[in-house]
Amino acid sequence: MKRINNSVLALSLFMGVTAISAQEKKQLTLDEAVQLGIQNSKNLKIDAAKIEEATADLLEAKNRQLPELKVSGSYMYLPTKPTVDLKLSSASGAGAGGPEVHQVAYGSVNLSVPVYSGGRIKYGIQSAKYLVEASKLSTENDKIAIAYNVAQAYNNLFKANQSIKVLEENLTASQKRDETFLKLENNGVIARNDRLKANLQTSNIELRLLEAKNNYNIANINMDLLLGIPETTEIEVDQNYIDEGSEVKTVDYYVNEAKENRKDLQALAQQRKAAELGTKSAKAENLPSIAFTGGYVAADIPKFLTIYNAVNVGIGISYNLSNIWKENSSLRQSQAREKQLAANDELLNDNIKLDVNREYQNTDYSKKRITVYEKAAEQANENYRITKNKYDNGLATMTELLDADAAQISANVGVINAKADAALAYRKLLQTTGTLTIK
Repeated sequence: MKRINNSVLALSLFMGVTAISAQEKKQLTLDEAVQLGIQNSKNLKIDAAKIEEATADLLEAKNRQLPELKVSGSYMYLPTKPTVDLKLSSASGAGAGGPEVHQVAYGSVNLSVPVYSGGRIKYGIQSAKYLVEASKLSTENDKIAIAYNVAQAYNNLFKANQSIKVLEENLTASQKRDETFLKLENNGVIARNDRLKANLQTSNIELRLLEAKNNYNIANINMDLLLGIPETTEIEVDQNYIDEGSEVKTVDYYVNEAKENRKDLQALAQQRKAAELGTKSAKAENLPSIAFTGGYVAADIPKFLTIYNAVNVGIGISYNLSNIWKENSSLRQSQAREKQLAANDELLNDNIKLDVNREYQNTDYSKKRITVYEKAAEQANENYRITKNKYDNGLATMTELLDADAAQISANVGVINAKADAALAYRKLLQTTGTLTIK
């Protein structure tokens, strides 16, 4: 049974080494990984398109304040002779039948310069500016979220890699112990049952190592896809990031930081300003529009009429009289939009307080876990040392020794995971305050 397990493990490790050798290795710090994640994010590409759309809306709003100049012209051929009856006196000398008309050509140029529109143009431009700014702030908020998601994936990869290292070290020690116990069994020092218990412990470590490597491979592929690099790339993490956490301040400090720095809160403020201007613009629909107008008309009907130099200037006034009896639906929609955004603002502020307090507690909890795990690891290591001495002196059973060894492995892995989780929890706290730096 032992030989079969060793053969399976050797084959698995050989296949794993072969697969890894075919992969491209890439060493990345956490900050480098974050930059790659932001650079290749599909969500940020969507955000960029939204900013372009909002900018185009702003350009359209600005265009409404510019003059309108339209040129039109037409030529018509008349295949049949039209009946032209000029109501002129006989003294004019016009013939009773009138001239023969077979073609008509005319053209016009019209200019309209907006003078007054009740403020609709001004409100539209300013509102579009607010919405462009809101789109940019939303993008910044998404960048911070991506930075944390990359950190989370990086953390998972680090934990999986560290678990492999610890298990490989313990597997080597366990295999050496198996060799020693086999010699002791052959010399009649220990019973075969004790040696088999040690073999079973080794097999359990082998299974845990295979599971850890499987988790590592999955975490690595997830990281590759998140960073937008080939999924065959093996990422080597920098374990120094787990020591980046700073001293945690009071929870009130982080709540205030969130109110000042949260990009989604700032984006919502811009949207509310745009909605207020939308309400003013809707009210302005009940006001008339005034524009300066000018034009030029030319026409030619051979043998009948020629017009040129027909220049006109004036003032145009437009007012929709139906506004007198029609209710302003645009105004009601805009006011409803204002109420909705105001409610969203209150809800977001409540959620921010909840998020900051929750992540503050999680950060504090994660730091305390490190102390507990370090103490547990120290106790487990000392317990294994004492148990090993007792076993060597015949004062402890094989079961007690193996249990002490298993507890030592678990405690050492727990310390590593606790430190990684604490570093990630601190980054999550910074994300909820909007202050997670992107270098």
